[in-house]
Amino acid sequence: MTRTVAIVGGGLTGLALAHRLHAAGRAVRLFEGRDRLGGRISSARIGAQWFDLGPSWFWPGQPRMAALVQELGLEVFPQFADGIQLFETAQGAVIRDRGFASMQGSLRVRGGMGAIVRALAAHLPEDCVETGRVVRSVSAGGTLGFADDDQQTFDRIVLAVPPRVAAALPFTPELPKPVQSALHSIPTWMAGHAKFVAVYDSPFWREDGLSGDASSQIGPLAEIHDASADTGGALFGFLGVPATMRAGQRDAVIAASVAQLERMFGPRAASPVRVYYTDWADEALTAVLADRTPLTHHPAYGRPADLMPARDSSFLFTSSELAPDMGGYLEGALAAAEEAASWVLAAPAP
Repeated sequence: MTRTVAIVGGGLTGLALAHRLHAAGRAVRLFEGRDRLGGRISSARIGAQWFDLGPSWFWPGQPRMAALVQELGLEVFPQFADGIQLFETAQGAVIRDRGFASMQGSLRVRGGMGAIVRALAAHLPEDCVETGRVVRSVSAGGTLGFADDDQQTFDRIVLAVPPRVAAALPFTPELPKPVQSALHSIPTWMAGHAKFVAVYDSPFWREDGLSGDASSQIGPLAEIHDASADTGGALFGFLGVPATMRAGQRDAVIAASVAQLERMFGPRAASPVRVYYTDWADEALTAVLADRTPLTHHPAYGRPADLMPARDSSFLFTSSELAPDMGGYLEGALAAAEEAASWVLAAPAP
């Protein structure tokens, strides 16, 4: 048997776990099905600018995130929130100076949240991480089966993927029904959402006294924020259109989103230098069909009793949704990595 810990999933939980185990002297292999690391963290680059297509913020009072960015030597800056907020009514009227900047006080990472992913990966041995490695099966004996029919056996396996994604994997022997039910019952945070980013030469809305913060009752963007980097400007919005309605409508969604930004921020918003549209509901390694149903509130995440691992188990389910606190958030992803590291390190080293 190869006395190594396998981590399936290269999102923040998987990478932070690999970082912890490597620092503790454990041999680690991390397998990510995508051709990139980060999972739900995805940052697009234009020159020296980075724009987040997944999570953009963390908050004061989230100590794990604060400690990690400090450890990795990354720079943090506050979300821009100065100026007037806009509100678009169901009748199409745009109201200025309504409410407050909803993300005021939140923090961003220079270089995008992807900077955390890049820094964590840089701290791992080059042969530790493999991308484009899709896992197709898991056995209780510690064996992973891959899409290319390769099979590898490990001392322990950590499945650092959303619970519903993990539930779709074939297990040998088959998972007990209560475990399957528990996995299926946990919605993947933000998996049913889509995010639109429009990049401009400058944050011109600031010249008009606008914060970039806006909301709309007619959309397609329900919530809009300033996403500007060091140079240039950007606005991003979350789609208010359900996943089932926007499926296959990429070009139409992009056109309607640009038209909405023009309505709300003026004619200069009609000509972005680049746009990005990421529909997370279409990401098979993030979302399943059940995640297309919009969430109406932040779920009460945590680890159900049926997903508590036995001490001698060969595999563990973990993700931000299973974190002991701050479930769904980046802070929760780090809490989940802490918990998984404790499980791995509780077993005697070979």
